[in-house]
Amino acid sequence: MTRSCKRDLAAAGVAVLLVAAAVLVGHHIQRTAGTLFVDWPPLMADWDPHWGPGTPAAALVAAAVVGYGPVLAARLSWRALLPAAWLAAMAWTWSLALIDGWRDGVVARLDNRHEYLAAIDRFDDIPAALSGFTGHILIDSPDNWPTHVAGHPPGATLTFVLLDRIGLSGAGWAGAFCITVGASACVAVLVAVRALCGGTQARRAAPFLVLAPAAVWMGTSADAYFAAVAAWAVALFALAVVGRSRWWAAAGGVLFGLAVNLSYGLTLLAVIGAGVLLLGRRGVLRRPSLLLFLLAGIAVVPLVFTLAGFHWWEAYHLLVDRYHQGAGGVRPYGYWVWANLACAVLAVGLATVAGLRRAGAALIERPRNALGEPEPGGASGRWARLAVLVGFALLAILIADLSGMSKAETERIWLPFLLWLLPACAFLPRARAWLTAQAVLALLVNHLLLTSW
Repeated sequence: MTRSCKRDLAAAGVAVLLVAAAVLVGHHIQRTAGTLFVDWPPLMADWDPHWGPGTPAAALVAAAVVGYGPVLAARLSWRALLPAAWLAAMAWTWSLALIDGWRDGVVARLDNRHEYLAAIDRFDDIPAALSGFTGHILIDSPDNWPTHVAGHPPGATLTFVLLDRIGLSGAGWAGAFCITVGASACVAVLVAVRALCGGTQARRAAPFLVLAPAAVWMGTSADAYFAAVAAWAVALFALAVVGRSRWWAAAGGVLFGLAVNLSYGLTLLAVIGAGVLLLGRRGVLRRPSLLLFLLAGIAVVPLVFTLAGFHWWEAYHLLVDRYHQGAGGVRPYGYWVWANLACAVLAVGLATVAGLRRAGAALIERPRNALGEPEPGGASGRWARLAVLVGFALLAILIADLSGMSKAETERIWLPFLLWLLPACAFLPRARAWLTAQAVLALLVNHLLLTSW
């Protein structure tokens, strides 16, 4: 075993110790003080060993991706690889969700009093609902919104209102929408990695994006949908700076504007966008109007909501107050500031931790290559650029963590950022061994715990 492989295993071992500490300390705090408000710290879950109709399907998908994923990712044409990755990611997410059964694994996730669907009837008059949205955010306000509705801009709830209006009503359709759209996030990440870093890097990352343990929480969660919108915003901007296309920049901007009206926390998507801008700065310098088109695109969705009477900044400040009125004001920062990272480990897997170690080493060893153009034959530069991209995603996560507005449930809430750490797995040799570790982790979590939110 090489020295690098030993260091990979050491990094993974440290991550295991972090998770173990979060479990042991968390259970002690919850048992003695009851201030964590999660039943199986650090995850929002219950201990419930079980199996279901998705069990054999999940095992088959995992075996297929481990056995054939790396080879197919290397050999398929790019146009074939993208839909194949999307379909495989959907199969993985659906099979994991169905381990809990159709009712508990798909429908019940979005069919409860805290979720967006509980407020659909209050959007019969959409303009009136938007203009009066902020008046129902605080817990002590009249007819306060359900937890998730109050915790997000109205774009999130409005999505499900529009699904209902076109005939796709109910939690079943909502769940299918979240899984289908959410699975496309892996394609968006691949597109961005190929544009900014190179085809080899994207192809090596593909099986890990498909078989991500994060799929446990992407099926079924509205945050999977948010993650996909955010990922495509970044991907389109990446295509814009590489191809110097104004319209790709405008389209990416529109999706970014939509993202921040789906979740307040997605303003941190700007951190990953800054990484894309840094890596593609030469394209922007050659065509500065790209930034104007990006900014114009970003303004579209917020302007529509503002004209409809929704004021983002006012709503955000009210959300902060509501956050501290509820469990967020009680949960101890001193525990969650590091236990959140244990949640992240469970969502991205030990392979990603090892990949991040290698990414850090690539930046230390080749710092000048990181910001160079990915010229043909410049392999070291391409790898260093990938390290920069995942590094900016990690920075966004650390900012969210330190903010104090992310205490618990980060295995789900951070999905839009966690997905951008997965390409770090492209650095790893012995892909099948690490893919097996990813699959085993996801299967253990989904079979031993009943996740909830």
